[in-house]
Amino acid sequence: METPPRRDTRYQGAIVREHSILLIQHCELATDRRYWLLPGGRIETGETEEECVAREMHEETHLRVGVERLLVACKTAVDAFYPWRKTYLCHIIEGEAAPGEEPEPEHYTLYSISDVRWLDLRDDPSTWDTLIVSDDITYPELLEIRRLLRY
Repeated sequence: METPPRRDTRYQGAIVREHSILLIQHCELATDRRYWLLPGGRIETGETEEECVAREMHEETHLRVGVERLLVACKTAVDAFYPWRKTYLCHIIEGEAAPGEEPEPEHYTLYSISDVRWLDLRDDPSTWDTLIVSDDITYPELLEIRRLLRY
């Protein structure tokens, strides 16, 4: 019998192109607070993890991606909504990165995807945007991705 997917796991994509990784910016609608993160979300019933990542990448970035492999699986103590994260290495098949939308009503009433950006993994992390460096979730994830990809 197949184990059902974890609903407390965020399945996300590390879309890497020419030494840069794609980030999306969320904007909380009630407060206008903004933060950068990897695109991703919750798995749907009947999806494989790879299908979930490919769907989320398209919804949030307008990119069609190939999902290469699981890069990182970890628990985070600072995210009560998604205490588990699985990050898959992805490459672009087609499209241009642009802010997408959240189709789930429980999300699109809380925040929007306001921007996308490519972050050069070769840069010294101390030179990264303050919103990235000060983020308790995204910054450690990016450091681990840099380490695993040998930057």
